[in-house]
Amino acid sequence: MAIQVVPYTEEWVEGVRAFNARMRDANLHWGWYATPVDAWLDAPPGKHKTWREHHLAVEDGQHVRGAFALKPHEWWIHGQPRTVTDWQGPITEAAYDPRFAMLGVRLMREMLRQHPLLYSWGHGGAEQPMLRMIEKMGFVLHATPFCLRILRPFRFLRRNRYLRHSPRNRLALDVAAFSGAGGVALPLLHAALAARERRSAPAQATPFERFEGWADALWERCRGRYAAIATRDAETMNVLLRPGGWPAAIKLRVERGGETLGWAAVLDTQMEDDRRFGTLRLGSLIDALAKPEDAEAVVGAAFRFLRARGVDLVVSNQAHPAWAAGFAAHGFLVLPGRRLLAMSPAMHDAFAPLAETTAGLHMTNLDGHGPMRM
Repeated sequence: MAIQVVPYTEEWVEGVRAFNARMRDANLHWGWYATPVDAWLDAPPGKHKTWREHHLAVEDGQHVRGAFALKPHEWWIHGQPRTVTDWQGPITEAAYDPRFAMLGVRLMREMLRQHPLLYSWGHGGAEQPMLRMIEKMGFVLHATPFCLRILRPFRFLRRNRYLRHSPRNRLALDVAAFSGAGGVALPLLHAALAARERRSAPAQATPFERFEGWADALWERCRGRYAAIATRDAETMNVLLRPGGWPAAIKLRVERGGETLGWAAVLDTQMEDDRRFGTLRLGSLIDALAKPEDAEAVVGAAFRFLRARGVDLVVSNQAHPAWAAGFAAHGFLVLPGRRLLAMSPAMHDAFAPLAETTAGLHMTNLDGHGPMRM
């Protein structure tokens, strides 16, 4: 059984289709992308400061047995530029065929060979076997919070899927919804959370299409304020959030008194049969940039914008304490440890001292695989 790792090109489209069919036949929901053209970042490697590339594990030159994707991105770590790479996958037939039990390890080693400063953000729960595997390979795990604010309690209690996983839970949530108790308790909870924190004067959020020179000036002001941060200059952001592309984000410039404090990228998505959010209308803050002391103002402006659009709830994944505190100041539940950042040994070394660097780490959904299922 000779397996080679090759770039995903047009010649392998049929092989990937057959791979996906075998995964479905094994009652697995995992599969790989139907086309080698990345729906998000389709420029060739090296053209911009970030890109995506797909690779396949091919047996005997014929059968696709696994796949992974890499997203290199220029980061600034302790003031120095470094290429840091997010990985997605690996997805392999080891999930149902023991002949390929070691293929995941081999593909992880291949990723490390190509890009030693490797990370993935979002592991947990059902992915515990993957976590055990990468910990044995020397990866370090760092827990980050999830931020949540419910705006329409009745719809949330009735339509979310994550909490309605058992008859007992469904009954309890229905009672809370129809009795009106949830409609009273949840707003009071968010109000109490907001009352514990100080907020600055409100800032104004204005939608825009493209990042321009003002965004470069903001990036220069912010870059040195974080111990570790992916490049967010205008050129890079126009690649990550290109008009008409995926994700279909609304970009907001946040100002107060004529001064640009920062920007935020948000989604307003009507979910359909989602395994977490059911049929809720989901608002999410998927990326943002500001100095740490202005994070709260940017969060507030983005939150008010989404609330005015009528979303049922607003969520965000964050890493930096100032951004988590900014969400808390606007009544969000900040749930610790809900998302794990997995760092390769080389990335761990680059982050030394780890506690200091992770305390100054700014990450959002756009730093990983993108805002999937949001």
